[in-house]
Amino acid sequence: MATNKLNEKTGLQNVLEETFSSLEQLVDQQEFKFITQETGMVDFIGYGIARVTGLPGVRSEEMIRFPHGLMGMAFNLDADNVGVVLLGKSDQLKTGMEARRTGRVLDVPVGEALLGRVIDPTGQPLDGRGTVPTTSTLPIERESHPIMDRAPVTVPLQTGIKSIDALIPIGRGQRELILGDRQTGKSAIALDTIINQKGQNVICVYCAIGQQSSSVASFINDLKKYDAMEYSIVVVATGEETPGLKFIVPFAATSIGEYFMEKGRDVLIIYDDLTRHSWAYRELSLLLRRPPGREAFPGDIFYLHSRLLERATRLRPELGGGSLTALPIVETEAQNVSAYIPTNLISITDGQIYLSPELFSKGILPAVDVGKSVSRVGGKTQLPSYRSVAGDLRLYYSQFEELENFARFGTRLDPDTQRTIERGRRIREVFKQYQFRPIPVAEQIVVLLAATAGYFDQIKVEELSKYERKLREGLLDQHGDLCQKIDKGEELEKEDLRTLKRFARKFLIDLVQDKEK
Repeated sequence: MATNKLNEKTGLQNVLEETFSSLEQLVDQQEFKFITQETGMVDFIGYGIARVTGLPGVRSEEMIRFPHGLMGMAFNLDADNVGVVLLGKSDQLKTGMEARRTGRVLDVPVGEALLGRVIDPTGQPLDGRGTVPTTSTLPIERESHPIMDRAPVTVPLQTGIKSIDALIPIGRGQRELILGDRQTGKSAIALDTIINQKGQNVICVYCAIGQQSSSVASFINDLKKYDAMEYSIVVVATGEETPGLKFIVPFAATSIGEYFMEKGRDVLIIYDDLTRHSWAYRELSLLLRRPPGREAFPGDIFYLHSRLLERATRLRPELGGGSLTALPIVETEAQNVSAYIPTNLISITDGQIYLSPELFSKGILPAVDVGKSVSRVGGKTQLPSYRSVAGDLRLYYSQFEELENFARFGTRLDPDTQRTIERGRRIREVFKQYQFRPIPVAEQIVVLLAATAGYFDQIKVEELSKYERKLREGLLDQHGDLCQKIDKGEELEKEDLRTLKRFARKFLIDLVQDKEK
């Protein structure tokens, strides 16, 4: 009898649950039907914005549909109207036209089908290859993962650039700012970093914000030339687009990257650049009569970028262990690192790579200013082999920079000081690197070891690049097994270091002697 009562109770509970579920679905359908039937009227049209009356129930960041397929996003919820950011050209939009609620927030297509494609922030293809066959979407604005979901940043993300990998290491899940004046090579560093991810199982997302169409096309051609498009996604809102599209593009690109991160993949995302994103947001805010603050930027510009960059992280192994590494780019004016937007971003990110126009004008490329650059994650993300050279390298180079300033005044220098300056000049020469030629870890290690040990001291500075290239080639020929050990991330033993030093010293001495003969 007890069993029968239990069965009756369970059956009644199932019926009640099914009934409540059906009622919830019915209520949701009626609510959505009501939302989509709620219409308003365009009261004012400005550049990239519109004001709409008659939508009392509209929600923040809800999509608004206008005639001719134009979409907008509710931005300002005022007492008597709604300020809408337009996501397209408003040439055909006129006052008095209908505006209709959609009941959904802006989302973007995500999935494997995006690899190798060029799209705009709404998911429309820009590469002439037809629609993107994806079935999944994600909102462009998402909450960042809570602290308890995050794991420490310990896995390196190699850029292939000697000065960065040795002295300013970047880890998977880190946020490292790239800043400098115009035309100092910021995008070149980002491009080389993407090219160096070939074969590293890293998906790259390049987000172009307000760039010239020709610059974006050149960037994409370089990716194709070096076979990097197969693991890359390019999300574009050029300078010719409305400020609304330039405002949403980094958020859309981040959602695309998060999809892969939550699948357990490692993702690199580059925002090029957030200065133009700030301009777009300032433009929208001033058009919608939001109060300007410092340098006419609205007060929540910090929150805008912090909620964007906080989404970059490394997830715990239980959540897949994926990572999203962010390399935001920002432009400075006249080397003013303490300007409003650069200061905001420096305080949000985990370090910065500063590119000096003075080094650039001297032909020292990439123009990384080691003294002003820092990685706040530090050596925890470096391969163990770098620890044998990084400390001495930074010490020698900082001493050289200090002494070089005194040497300009023609002061008499003692032999030790002259030796330090000459070695520093060779280390700086070693930091030079051609674009599109990322260098593997083992080759970087042997070159940096030779520089810090003084094996390049007898070689003329102008001939150093030739000797460096031959040294790297010789290492691959004679010590391939050691190269594999370094590339795998294994720690170098003392005997391994002695082997590398003996090889570099003997190889360079033989090269110099052969030339003298």
